Amino acid sequence: MSHATYELKAETRERVGKGSSRELRRNGLIPAVIYGDKQAPLSIALSTKEVTMKIHAGGFMTTVATIDVNGEKIRVLPKDYQLDPVRDFTMHVDFLRVSKDSQVTVEVPVHFVNEEKSPGLKAGGVLNIVRHEVELNVSADDIPEFLTVDLSGLKVGDAIHISNIKLPKGATPVIADRDFTVATLVAPAGGVKEEAEGEAEA
Repeated sequence: MSHATYELKAETRERVGKGSSRELRRNGLIPAVIYGDKQAPLSIALSTKEVTMKIHAGGFMTTVATIDVNGEKIRVLPKDYQLDPVRDFTMHVDFLRVSKDSQVTVEVPVHFVNEEKSPGLKAGGVLNIVRHEVELNVSADDIPEFLTVDLSGLKVGDAIHISNIKLPKGATPVIADRDFTVATLVAPAGGVKEEAEGEAEA
């Protein structure tokens, strides 16, 4: 279901702070922190090139990785990263320690399939995507790469709610108090105005 895990080699950082971060980056490394699981945060340094490649490959935030820190293998899930806005390389990564039973919160992308089987789209309707990803509470070992929305039979004015999407076992949406809208099929601009627009989320 989720993609293959991968391993990154890291070293611990003795010195932390701006100066040492700059020095790391000059040497092709980036500072990162592993936190969580009731343990003290661990400051590490990783290969900038390897991490940037993983981020560009996609699925970075939904793939559990193993970080080998001086021989100790730590399972983690990336929680946040910063890219240099100018040069598009990774500046910093936060990792969360996970174990087999860890429950994590992740944003999972939504994929839409069978567009050709939707009468509404065939008739010129427009798919209005309200949420491109859905935040889920899920076990660290069962993170889906994406959620699939089947558009078969969808007509203009129809809406797809989270209840219409099959979630992996044990996964629950973070928004639990309502059956929120993921996408709506609306009439083309300039066409008949649909009541459905008022249904888009407040």
